[in-house]
Amino acid sequence: MSNTLPIQQVAPDFCVAPQLAPTAMAEAAAAGFRSVINNRPDFEHGPDQPTSAEIAAAAQAAGLQYVHLPVAGGYQSPEEIARFAELLATLPRPILAFCRSGARATRLYMQATQA
Repeated sequence: MSNTLPIQQVAPDFCVAPQLAPTAMAEAAAAGFRSVINNRPDFEHGPDQPTSAEIAAAAQAAGLQYVHLPVAGGYQSPEEIARFAELLATLPRPILAFCRSGARATRLYMQATQA
């Protein structure tokens, strides 16, 4: 989908990425994504991490649907997995989800699609 975004395709209409900057939202839209899910809690890695509000504003400006579903790196609750499954079922596709490395978003996808 994109040659410059650091994305990994997990399914035909679902990709993951490590932390994205607000400036990446326009690039994600240009690459054909229609929705973005942010799985990082704000300030998880300190004050240099962009906030969900900053990314949401950039996503909206780029015409993307944006959802912040912050989850811990080591554990995703059944409720968080169910919410992720709900997002997969309702958000416009293709979807780009991100966290610190992409692993958390991948785990959420795998758990949400097993049910």
